[in-house]
Amino acid sequence: MQNLNINNILKSSNYHRPLLFNGVLWSLSFLVLLFIFSKGQPPITADYIYTSVFLLVIAVPVCINFYILIPRFLKQERYPIYIALFIANLLGFALLNSLFFNNLLDALFPNYFFVSYFSSVNIYVTYSIFLIATTLFKLAEDWFYFNTNQNQVLKLQNQQIQTQLTALRAQINPHFLFNSLNVIYAMALEKKENITTAIVELSDVLRYVIYDSDTERVTLKEELKLLKNYISFQKYRGQSENTVDFNIDIQNENFKIYPMLLLPLLENAYKYGFSGNDTSEKIDIELTQKQSYFKFRIQNSNQNIKHNLDDNYSGVGLENLKNNLSLVYPNQHKFTKKETRDSFTVVIEIKDEQ
Repeated sequence: MQNLNINNILKSSNYHRPLLFNGVLWSLSFLVLLFIFSKGQPPITADYIYTSVFLLVIAVPVCINFYILIPRFLKQERYPIYIALFIANLLGFALLNSLFFNNLLDALFPNYFFVSYFSSVNIYVTYSIFLIATTLFKLAEDWFYFNTNQNQVLKLQNQQIQTQLTALRAQINPHFLFNSLNVIYAMALEKKENITTAIVELSDVLRYVIYDSDTERVTLKEELKLLKNYISFQKYRGQSENTVDFNIDIQNENFKIYPMLLLPLLENAYKYGFSGNDTSEKIDIELTQKQSYFKFRIQNSNQNIKHNLDDNYSGVGLENLKNNLSLVYPNQHKFTKKETRDSFTVVIEIKDEQ
């Protein structure tokens, strides 16, 4: 089964737009500063020049903050170092502005007469406000980018899980059908009269497996009905009806679980738990549900070890079950398996707040 490459998909649909971000930021900054420098009056050529040069000068500490200080220190949670460097960056360039900005304008544009709009104190205040505001703007943009990608990751992960579950379910159905058809085949060879009844019972089980279980959750009542129908069908294999001890202690029969979690265990118990000769062999099942807690325990005799059986398909159901549990109940389940020479036991425990 091939997994989706989430990282490659995210790279191909990157929501981060540096050119758009900087275009919006500096366009808004230019308009705000132009309004301030022209004092609300229709701007003249000198106002446009003063605003443009001021923006170019203040862009240097802003870019240092954006592309050096924030990624290397703030995003790395090195807050004291970031704050110290942020203040040094702000004060250093504010000082340079107060000392050399007017001289720079006179040198670049000797034909214009510029009047300083800021006192030294106002320059420091303006730099502080501008750098803090642009930092917040940058963090807001980063948050939007991160949040958008997180949502995309969740959608892709959910899609991947559903794809995997569908594939796992497709593996379970043929496995069950193969075992069941073997029973019908054996009955046909022996020309048993109740073969028609067995076919009807098998069709009820298959209807659930193929159609009714095609949902996100089923009730315990539905899953129990499946198990009981399966046990009833298995009587045609030759074992007596009392080979299964099924102890049920359910508080809420509408408690929902993922479909087809339990049938693979019952399949394996029948397939590998009976030799056909020992009438003392049986399957013990315990099913418990209290509030959000669910437990399923099944034990059968271990014919694989007793008779040195070699079956290439052994364990397919268990592997599917473990994969399903990991996908559907991450960090909410416990799967234990105990094998001795005489017995094989599997226990599933689920803690699912519904």
